[in-house]
Amino acid sequence: MSEITAAPAKTDRAGEGAVARFLRATEVDSRLLGMVGALALIWVGFHLYGHFVNGYGAFLTPRNLWNLSVQTASIGIMATGMVLVIVTRHIDLSVGSILGFSAMVMAIVQVWILPQFLGLGHPAIWIIAVAAGLVTGALIGAFHGWLIAYLSIPAFIVTLGGLLVWRGAAFLLARGETISPVDATFALLGGGPYGAVGATASWILGLLACVGVVAILVTGRTQRKRFQFPLRPVWADLLLGAVGCVAILGFVLLVNSYPWPIGIVRQYAQRNDIALPDGGLYIAHGFAIPVLILIVVGVTMTFLATRTRFGRYVFAIGGNPEAAELAGINTRWVTVKIFALMGLLCGLSAAVASARLNSATNNLGTLDELYVIASAVIGGTSLGGGIGTIYGAILGALVMQSLQTGMVLIGFDAAIQQLVVGSVLVIAVWIDTVYRRSAK
Repeated sequence: MSEITAAPAKTDRAGEGAVARFLRATEVDSRLLGMVGALALIWVGFHLYGHFVNGYGAFLTPRNLWNLSVQTASIGIMATGMVLVIVTRHIDLSVGSILGFSAMVMAIVQVWILPQFLGLGHPAIWIIAVAAGLVTGALIGAFHGWLIAYLSIPAFIVTLGGLLVWRGAAFLLARGETISPVDATFALLGGGPYGAVGATASWILGLLACVGVVAILVTGRTQRKRFQFPLRPVWADLLLGAVGCVAILGFVLLVNSYPWPIGIVRQYAQRNDIALPDGGLYIAHGFAIPVLILIVVGVTMTFLATRTRFGRYVFAIGGNPEAAELAGINTRWVTVKIFALMGLLCGLSAAVASARLNSATNNLGTLDELYVIASAVIGGTSLGGGIGTIYGAILGALVMQSLQTGMVLIGFDAAIQQLVVGSVLVIAVWIDTVYRRSAK
């Protein structure tokens, strides 16, 4: 079968510039490029500001970027679920409170309850605790979805009430106490020197990811030939594969460039009877476990949104709820499942956040709803419904966390940070409005 290449009309090509032809050939989302460009400007700007003011730039360093990736994980996990919520023209203001309540449930299970029956350090404790948090989050989300879908209460009101109810419930659950320390194995979910997979495993994962990128491109091209869809030029596929693999391997090189602190290395050497050489022992962190969790969630949610019937239903409802219902889609049941999934991701994010702190507090997750919604919107999810991408939300979370981390590094106080975050959210919504108007 002969290849079918994209061949727009000559009149269309004549008016295209080089950039437009490149974007058309590679099928790269222009908004994705815009986010990557904005992220690069933020990183370089904060680094240069620190260099000029303090005499050194602290942002573009392996240590800061590694920590930035870990800090992004919790918000990024929830942002992937918020995409589906906003796509269906709803909103969830309760995600931070669900996170806090789920974290408190997990902490109580693993610190107060299970050790009495299983003993301290039992290998099943962290598994049961995580399962309890996931189930708690999913049930809360499903309850919110039922109120929205079957009782016709606006999502804004239901989740606003949930924001208050579950934050108060978290306080009552532990009487306002901070519960710590969590199970040692559970704590690895939060990252840190021991909560990372090391250099060798990181290179293996990076190479496997490169193989996956190539496989996706080859499979996509084969499917297009099979169904006689227009094909990207060969150079475009090669370029996309090369850029993807370079980005992946560059990320691996970055995480392997951040070594364990000297004190941790000494403790590790003493426990394992390792003689430290004169120049010291270099042990790379590699990928942090929270980052790997975020990557797995991102891939899974992308598949769910783009390759399943549930995902097609979600975008159909967001595009036109009335038409979707007339087409036979059970919009109420889909709404319940969307909010249950959002709650499940809140529970998973709670595991990462509480493990990172090695404790659960009543304030855990406060204002996270702002950052999660902002991440989804900055990532291109339209508040008008029907438009959104999972990778865009993860990039949006990285942008938001980069802003917050950069402002902390250069010494901005909390008030200025809130001003900046609020302004960025408003600007992102304005850009989305302009983009949708121009697309009509």
